Amino acid sequence: MILIIDFGSQYNQLIARRVRECNVFSHIKPHDVTIEYIKSINPEGIILSGGPSSIYEAESPKIHESIFDLNVPILGICYGMHFIINALGGAVKKAKKSEYGFAMLNIQNQEDLFKGIDKKTRCWMSHGDSIEKLPDGFVSTAYTSNTQIAATKHAKRKIYGLQFHPEVHHTVAGTKMLDNFISNICGCKKLWNIKSFAKESMEKIKEKVKEKNVILGLSGGVDSTVAATLIHKAIGNNLRCIFVDNGLLRKNEASNLQNSLKRLVKLNIQFVNAEEKFLTALEDVVDPEEKRKIIGKIFIEVFEKEAKKIDNALFFAQGTLYPDIIESVSAFGGPTSVIKSHHNVGGLPENMKLELIEPLKYLFKDEVRKLGKELEVPEEILWRQPFPGPGLAIRIIGKINQKRLSILRKADEILIQEIKNNGFYKKLWQSFAVLLPIKSVGVMGDKRTYENIIAVRAVESKDAMTADWARLPHDLLATISNRIINEVNGVNKVVYDISSKPPSTIEWE
Repeated sequence: MILIIDFGSQYNQLIARRVRECNVFSHIKPHDVTIEYIKSINPEGIILSGGPSSIYEAESPKIHESIFDLNVPILGICYGMHFIINALGGAVKKAKKSEYGFAMLNIQNQEDLFKGIDKKTRCWMSHGDSIEKLPDGFVSTAYTSNTQIAATKHAKRKIYGLQFHPEVHHTVAGTKMLDNFISNICGCKKLWNIKSFAKESMEKIKEKVKEKNVILGLSGGVDSTVAATLIHKAIGNNLRCIFVDNGLLRKNEASNLQNSLKRLVKLNIQFVNAEEKFLTALEDVVDPEEKRKIIGKIFIEVFEKEAKKIDNALFFAQGTLYPDIIESVSAFGGPTSVIKSHHNVGGLPENMKLELIEPLKYLFKDEVRKLGKELEVPEEILWRQPFPGPGLAIRIIGKINQKRLSILRKADEILIQEIKNNGFYKKLWQSFAVLLPIKSVGVMGDKRTYENIIAVRAVESKDAMTADWARLPHDLLATISNRIINEVNGVNKVVYDISSKPPSTIEWE
């Protein structure tokens, strides 16, 4: 088992996911975890995550320095490396030039972490500080054109540091580096896999629920459907699924999902129309955080009302994934910066009467699809692109009303049709339309128009923690634009979003 110490990186769970890809169990704890606890779980290795702080700041997160006396291999990533250097007598200072994005790594020593890796390889940097002086016994093992010490090690004590992020897929040999640490340096046995996760999760659910009933918010997407299938296999008909039409779904989505869920997934599902309740509460609301929290609150109100009709319903299940949590708040009490709240995280009321069950909350999307395949969830559902819980509310920038919803639904339908027709649907992580809160002057039929603008967003990603805008063919973009402008009344301009995550997010709100 590998223990990961959370110093606040947006990527800390991504480190855990990479460890699991190496078939080794990983466990995340906040930086204030006690040394006694670490001794009690006896990890084979420890990884110190990155974070948004600078080590020389007074309130920067730290762990007790006796961690270096445990005789356990340690790998520090970015801020984690700075903690190691600072704690052991080296020096870290603000860099003359920050380094963000791709960099060419020049490896000086192809042993240990870099065994079997080319001397020159691409890595992903994200830092504003750098090492000025190494502690005694440490040597530099790699550099970039901007960073003299991009990697370091103390071979005898098995302590290693990387200035870059091996956990993100932009670092070409990152997984190999982590595997070298996990397998060769820590000596871990590769025993963890999605099958063992499914078995363990079902056992935990059975033990927790016993003979009680669970209600689950089923959206028809990958996450909630896999969560429902997992729970159903654990407790059978004690699971009651509720599908809520919040009036913020895509065109014909409620009826299509109702038909496909009944046809493909053998679950006990109740369909509830709450469109009026949601749209009334969202009237005149512009702030995206407020939208999310209102939607989350009403979801819970609807579920609790429906739960009262079900005897012995004490649990509420969701298909929450780790990216939902990590962008809302650090799930482990760490100092991770809040990016945005999610309806199934930030919108939950404190006085909620049902106890939460979130069996997928430490998984990423591709792991959920693997789990779904293991559970025999139909491919038609497994390969649906992610659709946010708040729905079109966060793809309409500004006020929400029926007219604006109609415009966006029509534009989004055209976009998805063309993406599917041209064979890109499964290749993209997400593709969707956004209705902007501004209008543009145009000319249609020799007349001046002043109409809405639709933004098209299409991204490629493996885990939603990072994403790059999709280089769709120009002819396809032209067809999408022409169809939207000609077929959607009230739109005279289409723009294409070419920003990546980071610094942007995938959704606009």
